[in-house]
Amino acid sequence: MTQVSETNTSSPSDYDDSLAKRNALLLAFAQSLGGATASIVIATGPLVGTMMLAGSKSLATLPVSAMVLGTAIGTLPAGMISRRFGRRLGFMGAALLSIFGGLLAAAAIFQGSFWLFTLACCFSGFSAAFVQQYRFAAADTASEGFRPKAISWVMAGGVLAGVVGPQTVIATKDIFSPMLFAGTYVAQAGLGMIALGLVAFLRIPRPAAVKAGASGRPMRQIMAQPRFIVSVACGVTSYALMSLVMTATPLAMIGCGLTETDAALGIQWHVLAMFGPSFFTGSLIARFGKERIVATGLALLAACSTVALSGIDLAHFWGALVLLGLGWNFGFIGATAMLADTCRPEERNMVQATNDFLVFGFVASASFASGQLLETFGWATVNWIVFPFVLTSLALLAWLLRNEKIGKQC
Repeated sequence: MTQVSETNTSSPSDYDDSLAKRNALLLAFAQSLGGATASIVIATGPLVGTMMLAGSKSLATLPVSAMVLGTAIGTLPAGMISRRFGRRLGFMGAALLSIFGGLLAAAAIFQGSFWLFTLACCFSGFSAAFVQQYRFAAADTASEGFRPKAISWVMAGGVLAGVVGPQTVIATKDIFSPMLFAGTYVAQAGLGMIALGLVAFLRIPRPAAVKAGASGRPMRQIMAQPRFIVSVACGVTSYALMSLVMTATPLAMIGCGLTETDAALGIQWHVLAMFGPSFFTGSLIARFGKERIVATGLALLAACSTVALSGIDLAHFWGALVLLGLGWNFGFIGATAMLADTCRPEERNMVQATNDFLVFGFVASASFASGQLLETFGWATVNWIVFPFVLTSLALLAWLLRNEKIGKQC
């Protein structure tokens, strides 16, 4: 049996796009499992929290926040580990952590321990930080022309996650009845085992050893670029607003008399909308430009809240979740493509890790605030908050385009 290994080679540009396509396909399937793990926690975490907490339910969304916080904490180590040991070994270690997180969550449900369950979700989130690197890993071996499509291919793996995650919840939630959702987290560990087998076959060369004096610019210099600032701001807005609304939605649906299955299916439609457009988002970016796609995503986020504010029937919740997913897809993938314009190859790992650290730090805050806002002020307030952030990001995008246009004319 031939051993698959990562070797030190001159540069990713020495590989044609056949290698990039192979890696992108493997990462797309692995993404479908990593995304399924996240959707499991999102669909069930607030409900498990509600069952375990006595009195006030304002902390019910804390398990989801812990998952996002774990992702934020893991972003910088993910970049450093990938740079030191290679993408493949980093991804394999993360899959093992996902297995552990699922088993620990199941044990916490059996014990009725809210804080142990929250810790387990944090471990799953740390593993998810490496899953967030999949899209960048797909770009490592891609040519400049194929790079946006490679990112989109990997993100398209989330389409399958949109089915696998919620259907896993529906199929396994009662396996260990009356311990609701314990079987779901055992199944999550099983998904992690499959992901481990997939990423073991990746072939992503490590970056070439950098010559003395060519180790890249200081991060403060990279971060001072207007394009970096705006791309991160739009990425933060797209992801944090999505997290704010999405985390509150299952609880809001149950509060309005809908069922756990309705909530799980709503998350399914949401995740499908998040990743489904990825089959053509790269082509749309190539045709219309990154900035227009980001602006479209932001507008869709505003449309989501408009629908959510217009009623509390099942159709309103599901329609809002679909628009929320579409807005995230265009806004976040577009912002990711914008970020790629701001760094050199030798700077890529740390720039990507810094971006994800900033994004998921704000996403964790939004997720935690979601439960507090819903408990204290209600579902309408959660949605009204979306509009000022969308308008601010659109203004920043317009400012960037104006400055770059003036710069070209000078």
